[in-house]
Amino acid sequence: MSKSLTFIQTNASNPKTWVVIGVTVAGIVILAETRKRRIKALREEHFGAFLDRFELLPFPPPPPPAAKQTLSGLTFSISDVFDIKDYITGFGSPQWKKSHEAAEKTAVVVTTLLRNGATCVAKTVMDEMGFGITGENKHYGTPINPLMPSNVPGGCSSGSAVSVAAELVDFALGIDTTGGVRVPASFCGILGFRPSQGTVSSVGVLPNSQSLETVGWFARDPSILCQVGHALLNLSAVPHKRQRSLIFADDLFELSDVPKQKSVHVVRKAIENLSGYQAPKHMNVSQHVASNVPSLAEFCEKSGKSEDSASTLKALASVMLSIQRHEFKTNHEEWSQTCKSFLGPRFSNDVVAALKSRNENIKSLYRVKTEMRATIQSLLKEDGILVIPTVADPPPKLNTKNKNAVNEFLDRNYALASISSMSGCCQVTIPLGKHGDSPVSVSFLAYYGGDKFLLDTILEVYASLQDQADIAASLAPVTDSNGIEASEVMKEKGNAAFKGKQWSKAVSFYTEAIKLNGANATYFCNRAAANLELGRFQQAEEDCTEAVLIDKKNVKAYLRRGTARESLMRYKEAVADFRHALVLEPQNKTAKIAEKRLRKLMS
Repeated sequence: MSKSLTFIQTNASNPKTWVVIGVTVAGIVILAETRKRRIKALREEHFGAFLDRFELLPFPPPPPPAAKQTLSGLTFSISDVFDIKDYITGFGSPQWKKSHEAAEKTAVVVTTLLRNGATCVAKTVMDEMGFGITGENKHYGTPINPLMPSNVPGGCSSGSAVSVAAELVDFALGIDTTGGVRVPASFCGILGFRPSQGTVSSVGVLPNSQSLETVGWFARDPSILCQVGHALLNLSAVPHKRQRSLIFADDLFELSDVPKQKSVHVVRKAIENLSGYQAPKHMNVSQHVASNVPSLAEFCEKSGKSEDSASTLKALASVMLSIQRHEFKTNHEEWSQTCKSFLGPRFSNDVVAALKSRNENIKSLYRVKTEMRATIQSLLKEDGILVIPTVADPPPKLNTKNKNAVNEFLDRNYALASISSMSGCCQVTIPLGKHGDSPVSVSFLAYYGGDKFLLDTILEVYASLQDQADIAASLAPVTDSNGIEASEVMKEKGNAAFKGKQWSKAVSFYTEAIKLNGANATYFCNRAAANLELGRFQQAEEDCTEAVLIDKKNVKAYLRRGTARESLMRYKEAVADFRHALVLEPQNKTAKIAEKRLRKLMS
């Protein structure tokens, strides 16, 4: 029996005993509440972004006539993956931190920035061991997204992105393996740069997956983004005049919920008045990858839909994640064997899955990567810029429990991230305002080694992009209504074009019908059918949603929206649409087959 319990039992009848007990309990409660409030205040002050605060002062400036330090007066933070002398690099995991010693040297990239005049002020929270793209850390807490506090900030470099977005620092370093810089930059509404793989020193950086990852950085100002890039990549400050050819990935914008008026249209208008830009081109990137990366075919076949464009990118993302797990296991399996006691229920599922992974087709995985590099190089050459949505979805709510929703979010966003990760090309995330409450961004991708070309492009076009984004935010869709008869004529012309397999022409006619009469569900439903034929799944979904709002018993609208959502890898929503069609028409064979297929796929 404990001494405390013995004391209480012996003196139970003494009123002073209960006073002592009451004061003690009250003291414990007050201390706990004080600590809770202190932590809350710290999180509110620093948005939960910082792990360790310190100050690494810049190197003394060189004497004249040497060039001035380009980053003089700027502050920066770094993810918990970069070594700082005399600090333990925690890898976003208290378990890792407990089993490692303080670093003996500072990471080369940090030293480079100090030498260029910047001051390092903090280490930041990150996803555990560099896995994940949501930015949630169950050990240290999730940094607060300044734009959407109830939603995730994106990861794995969540704290670094938040520290820039919250204006706590001028720029920040992170690590990008499967979107670790690109995704949080998008979710927090700032610039994020992923350089060509291997072009920035990784000495003093804990490896997650060395053939995929690269050091990246965040900034609010494009000039600072470029100055950091010039320092880390040792680039010349003199811009090279070169023609630029923008290529819009039409199929990838189909994955995004953002209207093209606020993405594609903004970019097109931004370059109209700039010299040196050729007329934009459009292409289906998924089909291009499927045709030029033959080793990917065996991974597409596993999904049973080798012809489907969405499955091509899903297969590419699957290869990317398999490589990541294989390399992480190779790097850290010895540590895991000596620290098995750490692999408990609070340990990251991604880390455990990586350590348990077994890949018997490693050569096939790396063959896909080699072919992907060659394919993107051939497509972009030295003047091409591929324009894609950075992310497919707005930031999810914090602590989302719905596994199906989380998995669909990961599938869609890893699909977009896999293009740069698997080809090694450079990519920049560019904020373009908001759609509703959510931030909007696009990404520009340039050829491997084209980092200066891409940085110069951003510096040149950024102001115009922001102007056009502001204009797009103030525009409302134009509608007209001159009578039902004229709209019916346009609908019939659309039907005739559809029967003749002239899908684009059909879309134009149905669009005119909708302008004349926007209250007819059939017009939207028919345009959705034509958009499905063209592979424009997002537009098809939007048209069907409009049709359902007008006519809740429109079976075709549910069927076509279900088809569109299945192609967008949003399986749960697709199943709901097919089930709704079955409620309206219990014998509908199309709905029965689709619903059964998706249930099997989701299980």
